[in-house]
Amino acid sequence: MRLARGSGTWVGAPLLASALLAVLGSWPLSGAALVLSMAIALFHRDPERTPRGEGVVSPADGRVMEASPGRLAIFMNHHNVHVNRSPLAGRVERVEHSDGPHRPAFLRSSSENERNLIVIDTPAGEVRLTQITGVLVRRIVCYVRPGDLVERGERVGMIRFGSRVELSIPSGYRLLVAEGERVRAGETVVAVRER
Repeated sequence: MRLARGSGTWVGAPLLASALLAVLGSWPLSGAALVLSMAIALFHRDPERTPRGEGVVSPADGRVMEASPGRLAIFMNHHNVHVNRSPLAGRVERVEHSDGPHRPAFLRSSSENERNLIVIDTPAGEVRLTQITGVLVRRIVCYVRPGDLVERGERVGMIRFGSRVELSIPSGYRLLVAEGERVRAGETVVAVRER
């Protein structure tokens, strides 16, 4: 299983603790640390993804919380892959981190939470991808910098332990998903160009 960039310490620390506790003969605690390591590894998984067709691909795994003309919001639960992907190919124009509160990511008011904005200039127009923290851990990892060229479906970052991603949909594109639907980052096409 491939792990997300920078996840080694998160998975390795409880694994090391499990080994040390086993050496000390504390089998129940060793087992608990091993289970914790496995759960963290599952959370930090980073599978390969291929877009299923032409159009804007989902930037995140999870459930669509908002789907309106020009805007999409996706809630990532603890069981989802938390690596975020570029919805279209283009050039990263800006990356802006903003501090804020840490409300539960499934609330609409979480738009005010700590967040990271990635603005991508694409042939279809500007796309704004916002990574938003949740209540736990609250760590946004951004893989891209201004000037970077990204492909559609390429990894652009990760949010640890419960979060939300908001996406602006370029003008001239029609949404294919509705509130409540499940999507997969870099794979599910969420919008297509109108004919």
